[in-house]
Amino acid sequence: MFYDLPPATRNLLIANAAVFLLQWLMPELAAPFALWPLGSGYFQPWQVVTNAFMHGGFLHLFFNMYALFMFGGRIERLFGGRNFTLYYFVCLLTASVLQLLWLRYVAQDFQTPTVGASGAIFGLLLAFGMMWPQERLIVFPIPAAIPAWLFVTGYGLLELISGTTGWMPGIAHFAHLGGMLGGFVLIQYWRGKLPIKPRRRLMR
Repeated sequence: MFYDLPPATRNLLIANAAVFLLQWLMPELAAPFALWPLGSGYFQPWQVVTNAFMHGGFLHLFFNMYALFMFGGRIERLFGGRNFTLYYFVCLLTASVLQLLWLRYVAQDFQTPTVGASGAIFGLLLAFGMMWPQERLIVFPIPAAIPAWLFVTGYGLLELISGTTGWMPGIAHFAHLGGMLGGFVLIQYWRGKLPIKPRRRLMR
């Protein structure tokens, strides 16, 4: 099944796994490439990208890559490889930016670095919910399949509530929301819903 994946999704899976292996072999490399808060003294511009290829542990990597495996291929076949790659990186960038703004101006946290592909993954979940809103998903522990739009909307609301109330600390909730926000804006642009129009619309 891995070799049936379209190339961009497969390459992202390989890249994330390879970086995690490097983290394990050379843990001292982790700090310069994590996303450090603005004002911490450790922030560097490249971290808005590099943090999304790093993970805090095997389970963190596994769940993100499982979601990429489950949803990435289908979205890539719809968007095309170039647009899919653009979409993925837009989502991870907006995830990093919103997380930085939250830590700097709201949480005023200058010590906690962020790692993980979750922002981009939440962008993929958003895309799946928008492209196939009536597709039914089985989500533990809900005992029945629910439509994708409801799953994505509910998950987004849960992240917003968790982030603003401090429930489930230690999770970059605003990175997740940033990925969804970036994905939503880009899809709306491709659909021709924004004042600036694309050369070619995404007709779905």
